[in-house]
Amino acid sequence: MKNKNICKFISPSLPDTLSVSCFVLESKPEVMKEKNILNEHRTLLVIQGSGYFNIDDARIPIGAGSLVFAFKGECFCAECTDSLQYMYISFSGSRAESLFKRFDIKKNSRVFSGFDGMIPLWKESLSRASVQNVDLASESILLYTFSRIFGDFTERNSIVNKIVEISEENFTDPDLSITSIAETLAYSSKYLSHIFKEKTGTTYSEYLRSLRIKFAVSLFDHGIDSVKNVAILSGFSDPMYFSAVFKKNIGVSPKDYKKRSDEK
Repeated sequence: MKNKNICKFISPSLPDTLSVSCFVLESKPEVMKEKNILNEHRTLLVIQGSGYFNIDDARIPIGAGSLVFAFKGECFCAECTDSLQYMYISFSGSRAESLFKRFDIKKNSRVFSGFDGMIPLWKESLSRASVQNVDLASESILLYTFSRIFGDFTERNSIVNKIVEISEENFTDPDLSITSIAETLAYSSKYLSHIFKEKTGTTYSEYLRSLRIKFAVSLFDHGIDSVKNVAILSGFSDPMYFSAVFKKNIGVSPKDYKKRSDEK
């Protein structure tokens, strides 16, 4: 078999700055508990134990493999409940902002799980770093970590797209739920619920109810009179619950909505 060269070109980009100031392994509970206003962005990787990161008003549960971003100006401290240790890299610069935008990393999408495989690399890089090369070691680890987020980022988008696709095709099924979709996609319902809300800003239950109510409105607009029939056709097994949800979303009861439609 002949050897083949592999060449992948990189699109040119505008000059960006990325400044890394420190690479730290934190293992002292008394230091973790101190509240600090961050003067730079921070990428944190939990390497063992469990606990919480308190970032402004958010209390984020963490465990080994959790990757969390905290932003400049935020108040940060940690609660350790089980031999917590974490590492972090502090950084700033215009490229940091570009990377956040590129990977859609912001306050409501700052937490990533399943980064256990990065722990040995982070630990080895810090242990091998010297005064002469710690800047290169920390910057390379930071950028590599961002590159690994891309896989998680695209996977989450793909999963949310699948949830939406399944929902749009099956929302009239009263048994449809995030649990049934989780079984179909072979994920835990808790994980799907989390990433759906993270990506859409709404819970799956709210999204599904909205789909069903929009369809119910279209049925009324096309002349179907029976509230019970519209409820069943829209995926609601309980007409009374349907009426309550309809009024909450549309502002009037199904009967009043039908009357308005008839008067037009």
